[in-house]
Amino acid sequence: MLAIDVHNHAMPLPLLEWLQHAGLADLSRSTDGIVLLDPSVSGVGKNTPLPLARSQYDARTRLAEMDDIGVWAHAVSMPPFLYCSNSEDSRLVTTTIARGNDELARYVADGADRLYGLGSVPLGFPEAAGEALRCLDDLGFPGVAIGTRGGGKELDDAVNDDLWALLAERRAFIFVHPSGVPDAHRQRDFYLPQLVGYPAETAISIARMIYGRVFERFDLVMCLAHGGGCLPWLRGRLDLGWQRKDVAHTTTLPPSEFCKRLYYDTAVFDTTLLSHLVSDMGVDRVLLGTDHPFELGDTDPMATVRSLGLGDDDTESILWRTADSLLGSPLSALPEVHSATHRG
Repeated sequence: MLAIDVHNHAMPLPLLEWLQHAGLADLSRSTDGIVLLDPSVSGVGKNTPLPLARSQYDARTRLAEMDDIGVWAHAVSMPPFLYCSNSEDSRLVTTTIARGNDELARYVADGADRLYGLGSVPLGFPEAAGEALRCLDDLGFPGVAIGTRGGGKELDDAVNDDLWALLAERRAFIFVHPSGVPDAHRQRDFYLPQLVGYPAETAISIARMIYGRVFERFDLVMCLAHGGGCLPWLRGRLDLGWQRKDVAHTTTLPPSEFCKRLYYDTAVFDTTLLSHLVSDMGVDRVLLGTDHPFELGDTDPMATVRSLGLGDDDTESILWRTADSLLGSPLSALPEVHSATHRG
């Protein structure tokens, strides 16, 4: 069965080597699958070991792993550790992001027409729209991947308006991945930043975009990682605030209506929750996402979607048809896939 995974990550080795030369990375443990990044780049604590699977920098290894789980195509983005989300150093952020996009383009070019890049942008800086345009026009990416903060600014800050205007005009695919956590000190134990902090961070950033009227002003094609984190389950409370608190009554429509205009990946790791997500948001608003190749990823995504017990059309919608359309038909345009679809 065909499938497009919109949530997976790459860390091109030339970028990491450049960061190491600049004193911002340590690759001495790379043979053990570990990289250390300076906090100004990673946004996490100093000397935090970050996983560096071979498929993050070796496209052939990635393709073999994709074959093992039955996924045909990846829309590849860099992980939040390379977003420089917490840095307010414009030169560091813009240079790192630009180099990362160049290397990501080379990485996906080795993907036998099965890898599609989602470029990064320097959120919170005036250069964000220009880098997004370069990703779309010069590098040939079908969209971008962004964090939930950048340059000391929130996503609803006016500095990002030019970025939203461009992406809305181009109908570019936007993948949102949490790039920080709220109140990090309370989450220093038990791997809580990834387990709890990331889902909460997504909800906070998108709630700000809703109440900040970003979605009312710009028609964005936006997909949220991890099934939107906490956001889908907060719709009632967001609507309640919109109804009863003047300060939260900023839009003509209630927040839940804007939630229904977004897309969500399947990486929620619970069939019941995923079933609710599909039922609440619509089958055409849910896209396959695995978080490959990190340890908190879905290792059998085809089974995950099949477990929902949907009909063939709805199953195909989640697995690839909606993503195929949003990404500009990268999969169905391939002759071998086109003919296989007709044979099926």
